Amino acid sequence: MKIDNRDLEQNILVVAEIGQNHNGDMTMARKLITAAKEAGADIAKFQLFDVEAIFPADDQRNKMRKKAQLSREQVEEVADYCQKTGIEFMASVFDRERVKWCQDIGMKRYKIASRSIYDSQLIEAITDTGKDIIASLGMYREKGFPRIKTSGRVDFLYCVAKYPTLPEDLDFLTVDFNQFSGFSDHTIGIEASLIAMARGARIIEKHFTLDKKLPGPDHIHSVEPDELKQMVEFARKCAKILYHAKEQ
Repeated sequence: MKIDNRDLEQNILVVAEIGQNHNGDMTMARKLITAAKEAGADIAKFQLFDVEAIFPADDQRNKMRKKAQLSREQVEEVADYCQKTGIEFMASVFDRERVKWCQDIGMKRYKIASRSIYDSQLIEAITDTGKDIIASLGMYREKGFPRIKTSGRVDFLYCVAKYPTLPEDLDFLTVDFNQFSGFSDHTIGIEASLIAMARGARIIEKHFTLDKKLPGPDHIHSVEPDELKQMVEFARKCAKILYHAKEQ
């Protein structure tokens, strides 16, 4: 879909994907939100799920996921802290109950994760809100884009559902960022995100951590605060060069 410059407030939207990297520690969650804001990110994003509902019972990573599973009260806490910090709160939601949580706290827009792109009941619950949607297509196997009928805006992100993603797994030569709104980056490092922005990506989502050596599945392909700051600075310069110049 063609991107309208007026619809993206910062021209290139940088999403710091905190996800599960707080490891269930609310002090860590607040530190991550603060660090994301200080680095200049536009959005601090979390993941809201019920481990037992979406993951196989014998998955060895469930113990770690269970620690990172946020209760309704914790969601309210991090959303409130985001508001006080001055950064937008957003979440990937994985069931209808958690959509209701996000409606109750007034979340501005929803993220549909790759694994949920075929979950029609969840998507219906999200579209019924009328809020804007960002959807990753790492697990989408059809031609074109999903038909998501909603009164809100829908932005699709190119991504590869491998964690971490190897550089050779990417297909930037054929990906059209006039069609894809942006890139959800699971590679190690920031180079792939920088290239995507230079090629026209208007939304960049990147996992964020305070320390890549922390336990958990996503820290290794996350960026630390100094790297996130570099990404944001590049995004601002890139937007000025690619988009503002065209508007003069």
